[in-house]
Order: sequence, then C-alpha cells, then structure tokens
Amino acid sequence: MKKKLLFVINTLSRAGAETALLEFLKKLDGREYEIYLYVLTGQGELIGELPDYVRLLNSEFSGDSVLTGRGRRTLAKKVCLSFVRNGRFVHKFRYVMENLAVMVKDRRIQADKLFWRVLSDGAHRFDISFDLAVAWIEGGSAYYVADHVTARRKAVLIHIDYENAGYTRGMDRDCFWKFENIFVVSEETKQHFLNVYPEYAAKLDVFRNVVDQERICLKSREKGGFSDGYEGFRVLSVGRLTMQKGYDIAIDAMKLLKEKKYKIRWYVLGEGEQKKALQKKIQRLQLEEDFFLLGQVENPYPYYAQADLYVHATRYEGKSIAIQEAQTLGCAVVASDCNGNREQIEDGMNGVLCELTPQAVAEEIEGLYLDGEKRKMLGKTAKKKEISYEEQFQLLQRLLE
Repeated sequence: MKKKLLFVINTLSRAGAETALLEFLKKLDGREYEIYLYVLTGQGELIGELPDYVRLLNSEFSGDSVLTGRGRRTLAKKVCLSFVRNGRFVHKFRYVMENLAVMVKDRRIQADKLFWRVLSDGAHRFDISFDLAVAWIEGGSAYYVADHVTARRKAVLIHIDYENAGYTRGMDRDCFWKFENIFVVSEETKQHFLNVYPEYAAKLDVFRNVVDQERICLKSREKGGFSDGYEGFRVLSVGRLTMQKGYDIAIDAMKLLKEKKYKIRWYVLGEGEQKKALQKKIQRLQLEEDFFLLGQVENPYPYYAQADLYVHATRYEGKSIAIQEAQTLGCAVVASDCNGNREQIEDGMNGVLCELTPQAVAEEIEGLYLDGEKRKMLGKTAKKKEISYEEQFQLLQRLLE
C-alpha cells in the first residue's frame, strides 16, 4: 500500500516557504506515495502550480493572495468564522486577549501570529490517519498538525529566526513536544530555535529549502520583466512588504544615492501590509521616479535576469529563497549581515554583506554601481553554486521507515 503523506501550510501565496513546498511536492513520486495538502487559510495564488497527483483537502479555495487588500478581507472573514467553528469560542477569545496583552506590553503587535491558533482550532478536521504529517511552516500549520491531525509520525519545519520573529511559548502552548522531528532551514535558524526551546535539541535537524535551479533558468528566459524603457542601473529586491524585509531602510538608502545623482532605479516585487506606509515614505522623500513597488508578478525571474544588482537588506531571515534565486541567475547580491543571510553569502566572493543602515546599504550599492568588474565576478561566482537535495529525500525516507 502507498504511504499516506499530509503536508499542511498556512497559505499558498507567492513567498519562500510556499515556493519551497511546491518544489518539494513536484519531486515526490505520486506512484509511491498518496499525497495530501491542506492549506490553513484556503488561499493563495500558487494553487495553479500544485501537481495533479496531490490531493487538496480544502473543499473551497480562493486564488487571492493574503497579502492583497481583497485577500486580507477574505482572511479576516475566515478568522471570524474560526472563532465559532468547532466550538470553544470563550477559550479562543481568552487566548487572543492574553497574547494581545503580551504584544502590547512588548510594543510589537503582530495580528498574523495572534490569530494562527484561532484559525487552527477553527479549521476543518479529517477522518484520515496518515503515515506522516508535516507542518511545512511554523505558526498555524504547526498548531494544526500537533493538535488536530492523526498520524503515525509528525514533523515540523521552521523557516524563520524563531527568537526574533515574535512567537512565544505562550502562543505555541508547547506544541513542539508532539512532533517526533523538528526541521530548520539553516544552521543559524537551528541555533535561534534552540535559544527559545533548548529542550528539543535531540529532535532538531537541518532540512534545506528546495529550489529547482533548472526551472528558474528556463522561466527567466520567458517574456516579461521591466517594461519602463529605463536604460540606467536597475536594483531589484523581492519579498513581502513587511517590517522584517527592511524596505523602509532601502528607501532611505535610495534617497542617499539620488542625492549623489547616480542613474539608479530600485524596484521591489511583493505585496504586504506595509505597502501604504512605504508609498507615503516614497512620496515624502520625492522618490516616485526612483523607487517602485511593482506588486506581485506571476513570473519574477525575468526581472532577476534583467537587473544589474539584487539587494536583500532584511532585519532577519531563516534562509532566503529570493537570494537563492538571485544567485542561480547570476546576480551580484548585496545583503544585510544578519542571521540567515550570512549562511548564503560568502562576503566578497559570491555577494556582499553589510550593516543594516541606509548609509551602509547605499555605500555597497554605490561601490558595485561604479565597479562593473567586481559586480560581474560576484554574479559569476554565485551562479556556480549548485544545490543538492538528496539529503532531504533521505530524511523523508527515514521518517517513513
């Protein structure tokens, strides 16, 4: 009989963990496994890329990204419904209020993390027993697999710097003891998780993101990319418009570059809750012709291929899919010297690491703008990086055995 595998993820929006999951599913053999997927929010524009041999357990699904205005409104309705579905309204409400009080005290309110457990407890349940259930990401997916899935073995993947991302033991309610295996996407992510949960050291292992380099190269040659006819130097960044991604600092860096009258434009691909605030800042600094929020695009790879420089100036990371994609396509990369980024960039060899300040970011961009030979060398070295995923599939086999 085929082994039954369940994968659970929070959304199927265009982001790193979601992209990595789809690439992993495409490499699984549908003849060998009976594969199921449950998307906690029932939303995401990547649903069209799901392999046909994967059974989607959601009875209803919206192709709207949770990062767009309409998608967030749809998600808000689902959160409200989750308070009453499966009962225990008072229990769910008390959980939200207790953790909201902690967030207010810490002056760091993160609504997405606050409501993951409500979505998990209000999600659909399935009368199926699985050989292996994998929560592909922390938060709601982890809570759901831990509490509401029947499986012979359970595993969870941690994609972020858990120490700084905003999760707490109070939010998690120690769900991790219910998993036989806890995977992290990098060595630094592993250490940050252990700083919060040292008692789970024996369960931890590294499971690196899956990136299909051949597919990325093929997609980069398709029609698309920049359409503004600009002939100057193009800087590209890709990622959700959130505080984590540091676009407020990027805008300040662009202001410094403009003051030096360099012929540079900076483009960002992504959506998120900070879009309006970032647009206001762009207008306030009079950068409407210099810094562009292009939103999400179906195929971002022609943009990478056409850009002169890729910049990933983030406050923290787990392990960035965007950096891996940029390196695959031979982009010179400037990245902030933070956890996650350090593991992907060998400073001065296949990219450049810098302090996360407008001055430092602007100086590194300026240096590579003026030094075309160094830029070419960094991109050429980055493109030579080959990624093997044999170890990940061996881990999967070990879990099933």
